[in-house]
Amino acid sequence: MKTLERCSWCESDPLYREYHDREWGVPLHDDRKLFEFLVLEGAQAGLSWLTILKKRENYRRAYDNFDVRKVARYTKRKKDQLLANAGIVRNRLKIEASILNAKAFLAVQEEFSSFDSYIWQFTCGGTIHNKWQRLQDIPARTPESDAMSRDLKKRGFKFVGPTICYAFMQATGMVNDHVSRCFRYREIRKLK
Repeated sequence: MKTLERCSWCESDPLYREYHDREWGVPLHDDRKLFEFLVLEGAQAGLSWLTILKKRENYRRAYDNFDVRKVARYTKRKKDQLLANAGIVRNRLKIEASILNAKAFLAVQEEFSSFDSYIWQFTCGGTIHNKWQRLQDIPARTPESDAMSRDLKKRGFKFVGPTICYAFMQATGMVNDHVSRCFRYREIRKLK
């Protein structure tokens, strides 16, 4: 039986493989899920993505299933609860950023009718299909992620540097960065 060829980064853990095979790079247009990835990518800064994946269900519980309106109203008491929650990354700056980002997210929704319509403008509304041969060829940032980072920061978002923005773009399917021989590369190309 022929085994599927995957991006090498996901081979070390079954959770990584599952995420790679089902989610990573799939074009995402749901504001709640986009907010989830914005929070998770910010939380991941300086850590491995696998660490965040292992804590993802805890994040969903702790952050009211990423209901952006609820998160925007979090009080000092809720911040303290999050800081005491061993199931998430207990970093004060990241937690405060997630709440600030919820408020900025709501402002973007108000201005653009959805975060989706705002964020996808950085790729002209569609997925950028790269054709990387090797994992080493994939950049950590691009002109698009630089532009996204600048604009998000201007709007008051935190933990949205160009590298975090590029990881967000990869996760939400704004770019298809599966290596070209990975079975998911072709599948993602077919999606809208």
